[in-house]
Amino acid sequence: MKDTLTSVILSIKPIYAQAIIEGTKKVEFRKKIFKREVEKIFIYSSTPKKMMIGYFTILDIVEDTPINLWNEFKEVGGISEKDFFEYYKNVEKGFSIKINEVVKFEKEIDPEDFIEEFCAPQSYIYIEEKTTANSGFKKLGV
Repeated sequence: MKDTLTSVILSIKPIYAQAIIEGTKKVEFRKKIFKREVEKIFIYSSTPKKMMIGYFTILDIVEDTPINLWNEFKEVGGISEKDFFEYYKNVEKGFSIKINEVVKFEKEIDPEDFIEEFCAPQSYIYIEEKTTANSGFKKLGV
């Protein structure tokens, strides 16, 4: 077993973050994807909430053109067609992160409580979870 697990904090607009937690949004669309293998995605509900509300694991990541991503995932994407294509305007390829298991935190978490000098990610930031009992994440119960 590895000593650390690679996770990311993903900035997601509150409307979409809540839809992931509720299970109505089953994919997260992105213009860029991680360069490392990621085990867990922490959901950072961006302005105005500015809190981490849960996490999810990844079932699969699909890379394709925006039109193909829309055709495949429009029913489970939790986004309007207009907003989808506005997001992917002038982009040739995009990614769809298929959501596996979703866990909602009992209490929302301020990332500044466990990450020094936290700055909300424009898209995502990597975090390394120590798998030891002394990990800051262990005290969060995740």
